[in-house]
Amino acid sequence: MKPNETEISTLGEFGLIEKITQNFNSRNDSTIRGIGDDCAVIGQGELKTLITTDLLLEGIHFDLRYVPLKHLGYKAVVVNLSDVYAMNGTPRQVTVSLGISKRFTVEHIAELYEGVHIACEHYGVDLVGGDTSASVTGLLISVTAIGEAREDKIVYRSGAKDTDLICVSGDLGAAYMGLQLLERERQVSAEQQDADFEPDFAGKEYLIERQLKPEARRDVIEEIARLGITPTAMMDVSDGLSSELLHIAKQSKVGCRVYEDRIPIDYQTALMAEELNMNLVTAAMNGGEDYELLFTVPLAQHELVSQMKTARLIGRVTKPELGTCLVTRDDNEIPIRAQGWNAFE
Repeated sequence: MKPNETEISTLGEFGLIEKITQNFNSRNDSTIRGIGDDCAVIGQGELKTLITTDLLLEGIHFDLRYVPLKHLGYKAVVVNLSDVYAMNGTPRQVTVSLGISKRFTVEHIAELYEGVHIACEHYGVDLVGGDTSASVTGLLISVTAIGEAREDKIVYRSGAKDTDLICVSGDLGAAYMGLQLLERERQVSAEQQDADFEPDFAGKEYLIERQLKPEARRDVIEEIARLGITPTAMMDVSDGLSSELLHIAKQSKVGCRVYEDRIPIDYQTALMAEELNMNLVTAAMNGGEDYELLFTVPLAQHELVSQMKTARLIGRVTKPELGTCLVTRDDNEIPIRAQGWNAFE
């Protein structure tokens, strides 16, 4: 590397995106929202089109030594649908493109597409295209999801206001603990060099499922609509709660207070963290791949939020000068740092 060149890891994914796109401006009236949210928003008229794309690389995003191809196909679709739901939209179509190395057979790819088919059936979306190409090494998967939403229903990351409530669906940290468990058992298998080795997942099935077969939270969007809740900002938790909170805070120009004792954590996650001697709250805040929905709502809707079965209140939005902090159980305030997933590290 030349002296005047910069390593990508020093910027991270979002810093890199910001730098390389800073000179791009929308020229078309149909481009309503471009780079910087869970989906691009385009179109004319009341019903808008939502578009998102994701790239998965073997060795970076998945390890086929313990990830079944059918599960991988399912997950590749679901993580894109999650972005559409994070805009308060409805996914309608997907495209799937592959880069395939010579070690994969027709049967391997058919197994991958079996998972794609199951995801499409479950979420009611259509596979409408894609592309295939040879890859020098490994497997590459690119999925684009296309959805729709009425313009007045779309929720961006930039709408949070001071005094809004902060909510998150489901529980956090389980997918990360599932990954740690899979990595541990893979390492034990490699060390023992035993072809008959059976990994021990007893009592930890939920963690494995959260890592290998995540679900997009369509049910949260349906409950929000049913209760008449109007989110002011929303995004999905893919890189970790800490990173997503900072994204909303930055784009909405606000601060926040999130309370440690209100972060939802499953019992299996807590047990696994103790077994691995890991800090539980750190795992929940920074683990990533939960694909839960993080959203803010007006304070006046507190009673409606309290009725939700799919999400819970974890904090509040504050003025920007107060910063973004995690309030511990003993009332200390710790600045939130983006320590979630970064593919370039």
